[in-house]
Amino acid sequence: MRILVTGASGFTGRHFIARSQAQGIHVEELKSDLLDVSALTTELNSLSFDYVVHLGAISFVGHKDSSAFYSVNVIGTLNLLEAISKLNVLPKKILLASSANIYGNALVSPIVEDQTPAPVNHYATSKIAMEYMAKTYLSKLPVFFVRPFNYTGSFQSPDFIIPKLVSHFVRKAEFIELGNIDVEREFNDVRFVCDAYLKLLVNANVGETYNICTGKLVALKNVIDVLTKLTGHNINIKVNPLFVRANEIAQLYGSPDKLYSCIGSANNFELSDTLQWMLDCPND
Repeated sequence: MRILVTGASGFTGRHFIARSQAQGIHVEELKSDLLDVSALTTELNSLSFDYVVHLGAISFVGHKDSSAFYSVNVIGTLNLLEAISKLNVLPKKILLASSANIYGNALVSPIVEDQTPAPVNHYATSKIAMEYMAKTYLSKLPVFFVRPFNYTGSFQSPDFIIPKLVSHFVRKAEFIELGNIDVEREFNDVRFVCDAYLKLLVNANVGETYNICTGKLVALKNVIDVLTKLTGHNINIKVNPLFVRANEIAQLYGSPDKLYSCIGSANNFELSDTLQWMLDCPND
């Protein structure tokens, strides 16, 4: 098996490559800018691969340049698919990473894949737009979609809430400024996500969408409690109004039924195990 990975240097890409190589899988890392059509086409023609895992994207919801979500997440994906469609040998499967953020403030939980999208930010809107765009290639390419719910792990940017918390506990900061601490999320392990992706490459049905989730809902307050227990450090929480997002998604967790029916079981990790890993090697 030979896998082409976009976004290889990113958080998920780094771990996906490590998990793949540990299984003896050959990985090609796409180096071209997705917006540089000429360079992208030239590089793809020079590579040999059986599968594509498209992780390249702007994924931080609070990214300041709203237009970048659409140029990278939508047009970048369009350029990738168009270039792949012109190759002499097409891949067996193409995994396109979307996001559970597309569901918005869902009124019914756990969320299933056929729930109507209701994005409340530019990141989520760009991801559902990417999905609709990519479906126009289904007559040409073996595309399928994944919608991961919140996940974390070592090497994740401190722009995200869990590594931000971990970094404060590691240095035993006196206080931390946060936004809404009443939110409830799945906080899965990036290694679980990567393992699920690998199994889906073989087992997923073309054109289908799969929630990448465990269905386990965790309050952010509970994450803080676990970190306190693991480190023995008590931290003062200060709510900064500037960090409270408009249209904050209060509760977000999904149904893993479709995922598990496709791939069987997947390696899961307890929250305390994930947090201990991050405490031990936050930038590993």
